[in-house]
Amino acid sequence: MRVVSLVPSLTEAVAATDPSVLVGATDWCEQPPGLDVTRVRGTKNPDLAAVTALRPDIVLANEEENREPDLAALRAEGITVLVTEIRTLPQSLTELERALVEGCRLPRPGWLDDAADAWRQAERAFDADAVVPIWRKPWMVLGRDTFAGDLLARLGVRNVWAGHDERYPRIDRDRLAEGADLVVLPDEPYAFHATDGPEAFPGLPAALVSGRHLTWYGPSLTEAPAVLTAALEAAVPRRKR
Repeated sequence: MRVVSLVPSLTEAVAATDPSVLVGATDWCEQPPGLDVTRVRGTKNPDLAAVTALRPDIVLANEEENREPDLAALRAEGITVLVTEIRTLPQSLTELERALVEGCRLPRPGWLDDAADAWRQAERAFDADAVVPIWRKPWMVLGRDTFAGDLLARLGVRNVWAGHDERYPRIDRDRLAEGADLVVLPDEPYAFHATDGPEAFPGLPAALVSGRHLTWYGPSLTEAPAVLTAALEAAVPRRKR
């Protein structure tokens, strides 16, 4: 098999299962470190000629990360494109198995079971209503039906904008924290950090979290419950037992 991945999460998932099948990935595919494959630009602007030249048996994509016109152009070249749709934890495990086993013809990896076990054992340790910004200038937040929102809910953190009509709405600055007693600031896609983000929410505790563990679906799911819980615990107390 010759696999090109246009999604960083899926690139890491393939590399953790059998790196020998991976021949191409985007410039943003930074996991695992030192991955030695042909780079095909970004998720939103892939070099389609470079992808085609790699003669892939399959291209892995995601309905949220990649543009349909690019995927249609690859299909027009006779290339098989597998598009994942991932908005919940259970869906992520199902779609990862589909991409790896059905799409890449690999054995089902043990880390998928490890990820399922880690989340099965995860404690709903918190009781908080949070705003979760993902961008600044303009401010954008997690809205309805998102994978990251589902992970946070499993730890006891409710997204105050989960009822919004849009999945990633732009919100006026003066309304951002309506109903929130916590702000969760991931370090991607916008790189929020201790001096860029918390100051915009005076009076609210801020949890600085790993974007990879909050938004990626792949081997990072095995660590995510512990990593996210530790980051949240640094900002808010656990639920009383």
